[in-house]
Amino acid sequence: EFNGSFYQPSAFLMMGIPGLEALHHWISIPFCVLYLTALLGNCLILFIIKKTQSLHEPMYYFLSMLAVTDLGLALCTLPTTLGIFWFNMRRIGFDACLTQMYFIHILSFIESSVLLAMAFDRFIAISHPLRHPSILTKATVMKIGLAIILRGMVSLLPIPFLLKRLTYCGKTELSHSFCFHPDIMNLACADIKVNVFYGMVILLSTVGTDFIFIVLSYILIIKTVIGLGTREECLKALNTCVSHICAVLVFFIPMIGLSMIHRFGKNVPPLANTLVAYTYLIIPPALNPVIYSIKSSHIREALLRALRRKSG
Repeated sequence: EFNGSFYQPSAFLMMGIPGLEALHHWISIPFCVLYLTALLGNCLILFIIKKTQSLHEPMYYFLSMLAVTDLGLALCTLPTTLGIFWFNMRRIGFDACLTQMYFIHILSFIESSVLLAMAFDRFIAISHPLRHPSILTKATVMKIGLAIILRGMVSLLPIPFLLKRLTYCGKTELSHSFCFHPDIMNLACADIKVNVFYGMVILLSTVGTDFIFIVLSYILIIKTVIGLGTREECLKALNTCVSHICAVLVFFIPMIGLSMIHRFGKNVPPLANTLVAYTYLIIPPALNPVIYSIKSSHIREALLRALRRKSG
């Protein structure tokens, strides 16, 4: 029982889907399908890009980064989510929770940055096609990838320490089947202004900035496309961006929604909060490989060639 002195719980209790606990075994079926799609789909994307020499170019290097990030996100939440649905394993140690939270947030920030890099790639490819190979060389792509990882790791490094310094009130029940910074922070009975301020600054200066630059990239792309000669050329140029636009919408819409709910939606029903959280962390890793397999003719053709070789 909390007695007013410094208190840090040994563990937290995670939540499945509120009000539907009796149906968790049945609910686990679509979750298993989504996780399986995320794991197999992203591994397949990585395999095809590695084995197909014609796909060794910036657009597909960035797609590989997106696939690796999506694999990481799926693997971060899979054990705790399916553990609750299958075995009602709600307990997670305090340090384990902070570790899971750190990697979930890092991978989310990395995904945002990779989507920005992909927008930049599309802008250069459409606006300056002749200079594209010289601007985005293999070395430049590797430097961009390294910078993305370092930005995510360094910007989020203080978060676990800011949470460890807090006194908790004895409440240990989280809102999700995974650990999320605002969720843990709201269980504290200490002053959390520093956590709120730092979290907001980091979110706006990373994901917020990425989103603004993605929008600006597409404004410039549309401006360039309008200046193209024929309608067919315009449609062909825009068609190369459809997969990326879908990936941006699938990632940013639920992420913004979840951030708003945690900060301002105190009267939002718990079920709505839970569904938005699952949409944010599970749907993009499952949908991205499907979107790129359907919309990218190069990926689709390479996949069909691989299947023919297997059947032959």
